[in-house]
Amino acid sequence: MTTSFENKPAGQGDNKGTPVKMLAATIILGVILAFLVLMYFIQRHNMYEMETVLTEEKDSLANELRRISFAFDTLKTNNDTLNANLARDKEKIIQILAINESNVRLIRQYKKEIKTMREIMKSYIVQIDSLNTRNKILVAENSEIRQEIKQVKSTNTELSKAKEELSSKVEVASVIQAKDIVAAPLNKKRKETNRISLLDKLRICFTLRENPIAKAGPKMVYLRVIRPDSLVIATSPDNLFEYRKNKIIFSASREVDYMNQDIDMCIFLDNTGDFIVGNYSAELYLEGTIIGRTNFLLSKK
Repeated sequence: MTTSFENKPAGQGDNKGTPVKMLAATIILGVILAFLVLMYFIQRHNMYEMETVLTEEKDSLANELRRISFAFDTLKTNNDTLNANLARDKEKIIQILAINESNVRLIRQYKKEIKTMREIMKSYIVQIDSLNTRNKILVAENSEIRQEIKQVKSTNTELSKAKEELSSKVEVASVIQAKDIVAAPLNKKRKETNRISLLDKLRICFTLRENPIAKAGPKMVYLRVIRPDSLVIATSPDNLFEYRKNKIIFSASREVDYMNQDIDMCIFLDNTGDFIVGNYSAELYLEGTIIGRTNFLLSKK
């Protein structure tokens, strides 16, 4: 048996396998590229979604910070220290809100600040409530004190009025009055006469009343003789005494030692030619108070 072999060129079988390998490699590379492209778009989509979520969360947290900032404005107090702290913390919120980013770090910072600011706000609310409560107590106490002061002033006013009334009554009660006042025009023989042509002296006799609450001691009694034409007869222009904070003229005077008991006395006034016909009034004064008066008549016949 004869066996024959066919002669083949070297490498001919390898050349047929190369296109297949290249096609296979191309397909594999295309699949890999397609996979990478798909993964890129998936990753990009995920990044977009993550950025959207971060932005939304940032906006939500920013709105929460704005609400806290607005809430800080509603906290009212008269305490300067608290007001300064509120302004400082609000400014801090404004500075954080000014950061124009949307990342995890900023989100964390927002969350941290929101938690901190909420705690701070709770502390401020407690302090302000405490201050307001204390202020209400103080206002109530001040109102009560003012009412008490008003009552005390009213009481003092009433006491002052009562004291003035009592002082006035004591002053009135302590006045030494004159009684049994008798005016007697006298001639040179010390006989009573109403004839002006015979008049030598005028005698005014009276009794100073007993007064146990009056101050004892020397007393000056002043006599004013008033003519029908309302002029006061006076022996000297220097005859002045004080009456109701004014200086008025008197006709004659006499000092007496008063011992809180009835005491009889007389005052004499010489006729210096100033008497005229008509009705006269004789007034007695003691310690700036009029203590009695009487009338008498002088005629031609």
